[in-house]
Amino acid sequence: MNILWTALLGLASGFVAKLIYPGKERMGILMTMLLGIGGSFVATYGGQWLKIYGPDQNARFIGSVVGAFVILAVYGFFKKRQAG
Repeated sequence: MNILWTALLGLASGFVAKLIYPGKERMGILMTMLLGIGGSFVATYGGQWLKIYGPDQNARFIGSVVGAFVILAVYGFFKKRQAG
């Protein structure tokens, strides 16, 4: 159930991260969903690794948005670097 909750939370956090990220990223809805799910997993398991969350805890919504924002920033950096 933890993985399912992490994925569902990631769907919403991907949309929020795209809304607050400066600039325009051209991503479809599928890419946005994957961004949010990845951010949620990064926040959950990164937080567990950093001892912010316990082994049975998931990242909450704000943590998932931060994780998605980090992935979006890294994606933008590499995309920008590849183009120019």
